[in-house]
Amino acid sequence: MAEQRLWKAALERSDEAEQCGALKPLKTEIVSLGSWASQFECRRLQSHLPRHLQPAGPKPNPFRPWDPDLEVEGVGRGHMLILNKYPVQRGHMLLITRQWAAQTGWLNEEDWQAVQSVDQDTTGLWFFNSGPLAGASQPHRHLQLLPRNKLTAICPRATWFETRLSHQADAQEGAAQLGALEHSCGVRARDSNDQDLYRLYTDLVVDLGLGDPTKEAAPRHPYNLLLSPTWMAVILRNREKARGFSINGLGFAGYLLATAESDVAWLERHGPEELLKAVIA
Repeated sequence: MAEQRLWKAALERSDEAEQCGALKPLKTEIVSLGSWASQFECRRLQSHLPRHLQPAGPKPNPFRPWDPDLEVEGVGRGHMLILNKYPVQRGHMLLITRQWAAQTGWLNEEDWQAVQSVDQDTTGLWFFNSGPLAGASQPHRHLQLLPRNKLTAICPRATWFETRLSHQADAQEGAAQLGALEHSCGVRARDSNDQDLYRLYTDLVVDLGLGDPTKEAAPRHPYNLLLSPTWMAVILRNREKARGFSINGLGFAGYLLATAESDVAWLERHGPEELLKAVIA
């Protein structure tokens, strides 16, 4: 784990891919959020909006086939680790299925085994957007990884999830004390890389009312999933946008991206948590 081999491989591949034009990093600038800056990072997009994020027009599947210039490494027989073509953070990777699998379907045991395989070498913040209403830009199944080292915070809102975990463990914590975000979010502790992540995921989605992956064909509701080295979280969604912000799983981790249509003035007045409340179920 200390060597972060795959992260290093991703960075080396990024240099090569950018030189040949396959990788197109997004240019952004930080937006000051004042008192919310400790829990949220908002960046304003300065590049043109990538085609896969544009609301109109055809969206070809970039994973069948994937661009070999973005390839990092194969993971088992069913998955491939590639670079995100339009990263904000260098080394942003996608774990995709080699064959077609729907983003709106359940994550299966093979998906979680692939996640654990990558995590044995390079870990960080994983996130998954279950479909368009949860911020997914592609229908082909993919999980995303933002690598982190031990000296870097996993995400700006990590304390929020850790506090939520401690509240769930507190027998005195009553449902009446929970706010809207807490009601729409389930969090479970992750013990180690050897833990059965598929079972953890199954228990979490069942408890949250999304359905049972062993009995139902698809989730009952769109959702985001976040996975850190110490916890897994699932957030129920009912819409993809609010105030011109497109929000995926990273929004709940504390990362927001403002485009030309985003109402940044509203965000500065009301705060990012109010923005998140507008898109949860």
